[in-house]
Amino acid sequence: MAEPVIRAEGLSKTFRSGEQALTIFSALTFQIGQGESVALVGESGAGKSTLLHILGALEKPTAGKVIFCGNPLTSLSEAQLADYRNRDIGYVWQNCHLLPEFTAIENVALPLRIQGRTEDSGQAQAQTWLERVGLAERIHHQSGELSGGEQQRVAIARALVSGPKLLLADEPTGNLDERTGHAVMKMLLELVQQEGLAILLATHNPTFAGLCNRVFRFEHGRLRQSG
Repeated sequence: MAEPVIRAEGLSKTFRSGEQALTIFSALTFQIGQGESVALVGESGAGKSTLLHILGALEKPTAGKVIFCGNPLTSLSEAQLADYRNRDIGYVWQNCHLLPEFTAIENVALPLRIQGRTEDSGQAQAQTWLERVGLAERIHHQSGELSGGEQQRVAIARALVSGPKLLLADEPTGNLDERTGHAVMKMLLELVQQEGLAILLATHNPTFAGLCNRVFRFEHGRLRQSG
C-alpha cells in the first residue's frame, strides 16, 4: 500500500487561558492518500480551521503528530518547515489574502520568487496557471480591479503554482455568491484531480462535500467519517 500523503496520529489541541482550558479536539487519527479528496464539515468553532493550520505547520498540536510523506513534521528544522509550507502545501482560504499592490501575475509568482526563481521564470509559470484558471486576459490587473470570483481564482493559481502534494482549502467559496462559488469549486476540484493532488476541504456546503471521495464530520471534538 502506498504511503499516504499526510497522516495525523492522535492529534489534540487545547487552548489555555490562566487556569481555564478549552479542548478543541482530541485523539484525531486519519490519513489522506495521493489523489484523494476529503471534505471536512462541522459547525463553526468545531476546529476545522485549527486542524488545517496544524496540518499546514502554521500551528502546533498540543499532542500527537503530523506525518507528511513518511516524515514527522516534528523532525523538520524551521528552514525545512518553511520549505514545507512554501513547496509541499498549497493553501486556499476564504479570504484571498492577495497583495493589493501586486498584479495577478505577481501574486501568483510570489511563492516562486520566495524559492529563488528568477522573475522571468516565475512569471512564465504564473501566467500558465492564470491561463488554466481562466484569467489569461487579467494577468496584469491588480486585485482591486478583479471581481471576488476572479480574486479567488488568482488565489487558487498561487496555491498550485509550486506543484504541492497537498492542498488545504478553508471555505474557499465562503465569500462568493452561489453561482460563482459553484463555478470556482468545480474548477478547483478539476484542477486538483488533473494534478493528482490530495485535498482537505473545509466546507459548510453539503453539495461541495458530496463531490469529495470521503467526508469527515467534526462531532464533539472527534472526527467521524460519513457518506
